[in-house]
Amino acid sequence: MRNFTIYLSSLLCLFLTKSFGQETFEDKAKAIADKIETITKEEKETLKLEIEAVNAQLENGSITNAQADDKKLQLAESRAKSIEYRVAAAKKELDDLVQEKVDGKIAAKETEKEHTISIPGGYKNREWEKWEKENGEKRTTSQLVLAFGFNNLVTDGAVANSDFGYGRSHFFEWGLTLNTRILPNNNLLHFKYGLSFMYNTLHATDNRYFVDAGKQTVMMEYPLGLRAKDTYFKNVFLTLPLHLEFDFSKPEEKDGKRLFRSHDGFRFGLGGFVGYNTNSKQFLSYKVDGYRIKEEQKGSWNVDDWNYGLSAYVGYGQASLYVKYDLNPMFKDNAVDQHNISAGMRFDFN
Repeated sequence: MRNFTIYLSSLLCLFLTKSFGQETFEDKAKAIADKIETITKEEKETLKLEIEAVNAQLENGSITNAQADDKKLQLAESRAKSIEYRVAAAKKELDDLVQEKVDGKIAAKETEKEHTISIPGGYKNREWEKWEKENGEKRTTSQLVLAFGFNNLVTDGAVANSDFGYGRSHFFEWGLTLNTRILPNNNLLHFKYGLSFMYNTLHATDNRYFVDAGKQTVMMEYPLGLRAKDTYFKNVFLTLPLHLEFDFSKPEEKDGKRLFRSHDGFRFGLGGFVGYNTNSKQFLSYKVDGYRIKEEQKGSWNVDDWNYGLSAYVGYGQASLYVKYDLNPMFKDNAVDQHNISAGMRFDFN
């Protein structure tokens, strides 16, 4: 399953090619997406060179086939981990960007900026734009998705009085979706599907952390004073999102022909997702004798390998409000069921 995850990740990254400006909030968010794409391309190229070196060792007889396969697997896992860490840094930039927006340091969008999508297969951006202007969108289009916001757990049916900080706990999602117009001559109904990575983090309150106690995962007070900002629990999922989208973008009439366009008006989507947990980690930060120590723990913590849930969004153009809720409990065998819930902003860059 780990190899499956790595290959799907590489396939997803091949499609994430965007070009855009960096002046408005939307443009800067797209610039961060471009950085994520660059990271994956660099790591993919490095992995290719490393695999070639292993193949050379295999050809000259210095290693066996079994040793070569083992080395290739280790290299692929190492590059996947490197992508995760480097993407986390880009995610931090996005968090800072959102804070600047909240603080009013970024101006609202003044004029419609031109942005283009590079289609795998050799289409030039200007040629593709010209074709779309004359013929409208094809029935299936692709979007780069970025979503972020607040994250928490619903306990006993309520999110009030949570054990986790409301402002500090957050989620981040990035991926690629395909959007298919269901009816050939009507723009209202669309089927939206794709692949994405979801990062759900929880910052516990009152100096607590998660402890794996057999089949139960409990929260306990840490013996040292934890630095709340840098102490959190994170789950990463590779997910398949599915939505029925209602798009009210108005068609254009040209030479007696109706040209359809999506993500150009009011729209909302209803659906859900299913995902596989690629890893669960806990990060602890504290001081000992004046030295700051950061500890990274990796384990299962009885987190379910699969998650599935409901999600919805509503907005205008490429921006929308977004909420998702896990139907399955986060911990498999805990006495009290706790379900992950997230709410924030979503951008579908068409």
